[in-house]
Amino acid sequence: MEERIRLRLDVAYDGGGFSGWAAQPERRTVAGVLTATLDLVLGAGTATGLTVAGRTDAGVHASGQVCHLDLPAEVWQTHQGALLRRLARLLPADVRVRAMTEVPADFDARFSATFRRYEYRVTDARWGAEPLRRHEVLAWPRPLDLTALNAAAAGLVGEHDFAAYCKRKDNATTLREVTRLDWRRDPDGLLVATVQADAFCQAMVRSLVGAMLVAGDGRRPVDWPAGLLTRRERSNEVTVAPAHGLTLVAVGYPDDPTEYARRADLTRRLRVPTAS
Repeated sequence: MEERIRLRLDVAYDGGGFSGWAAQPERRTVAGVLTATLDLVLGAGTATGLTVAGRTDAGVHASGQVCHLDLPAEVWQTHQGALLRRLARLLPADVRVRAMTEVPADFDARFSATFRRYEYRVTDARWGAEPLRRHEVLAWPRPLDLTALNAAAAGLVGEHDFAAYCKRKDNATTLREVTRLDWRRDPDGLLVATVQADAFCQAMVRSLVGAMLVAGDGRRPVDWPAGLLTRRERSNEVTVAPAHGLTLVAVGYPDDPTEYARRADLTRRLRVPTAS
C-alpha cells in the first residue's frame, strides 16, 4: 500500500474575487483555485482530501486560514524543497500558501481546531474608508461609540444558542461558545471587532457585527443584541454586515500533537453535522 503523508497548509487570500472557500461548479473559489494549481504542479489527483478549518463565505478574507491534504510520501520527498515557491509562481496574486508543514496523520484542520478567530474592520470617518483599504474596511455612515460597542459585545460572550444569528441547517446545532468578543479603536481611527469561538454557524460573525453596530450608533440599546439570544429562529431584525470587512485571522490547535485525534473526536461528537 502506498505510503501517504499529511500536510498542513497555512493560507491567506483576498476574498473579494472568490465565491467563498468551497469548490462550486463554474464559480471561482479558493479551494478550486488551490486544487487546480496543485494538480498542475503535482499531477491531477495527486493531492487528496483537501479539508479546511473554516469555510469562509463569498467576499470574506483570510490571513490565517488552515487546511490539510494528503500526498504520496514519495511525491512529498521529491517536491518539498521547491513546492512552496512553485505555488507562489503559479497561484493568482489574491491567494498565497504561506507555509506547508508535515503533520501527524490524525491532524484534522477542521475537527482538531480549538478556536477560530476573526476580525471585522469598520470606519465611521465622515469621508468613508481610505481608498487603499476599501476592500477590507466597512464604511459606516453614523458615528460609533466604542463603549457602547463593547457593552453590546459583553452580553454575547459565553456559551449560547445563537439561532437568531445563524442561517440554520438541517440537523445542525446552533449552540456555540464565544470565548472572546470585543472592540478596539486603532490609532488610525479604525474600529476592529475581534470574535473568537470554538466554531461558528454560517453568517454568524457578520450577523453579530450587524447587531452590535446598530447598538454602537445608538439606534438600539446596548442590551438588544444579547436579548436576541432567547430566539430559537433566525431574527429578521438582524442585518448581516457586508462580507468585505471580515477576515479570518487565526485558527488554534492543541499544543500537544498527540491531542489532535482526541480533539477531533470530541468536536465530531459535539458538532456533526455543522458549519465551520
